[in-house]
Amino acid sequence: MALTTQDIARVANLARLELRPDETERVLGQLNGFFKLVAQMEAVNTDGVEPLAHPAAILGEVALRLRDDTPNEPNQRDASQRSAPAVERGLFLVPKVIE
Repeated sequence: MALTTQDIARVANLARLELRPDETERVLGQLNGFFKLVAQMEAVNTDGVEPLAHPAAILGEVALRLRDDTPNEPNQRDASQRSAPAVERGLFLVPKVIE
């Protein structure tokens, strides 16, 4: 699946991006390169290959260095929202952006 410059222009329009012609060509090359890589990966025969439960499982017993999930920053919501133009019940209010 190869994209064209018209495809890039349509995606840029949907994303509300303005791309110069040189940027369009660069993005086109990058995206087509990505799709080429995906096609190569899909071409690999994986019949009979058991999926790993975890990517580190291939290494055997690995001690993962995990830290406790404990909050260590104070709640600074009020200070962060002081400069906001509109706040309601602890939430930032923003203009509607979906048409």
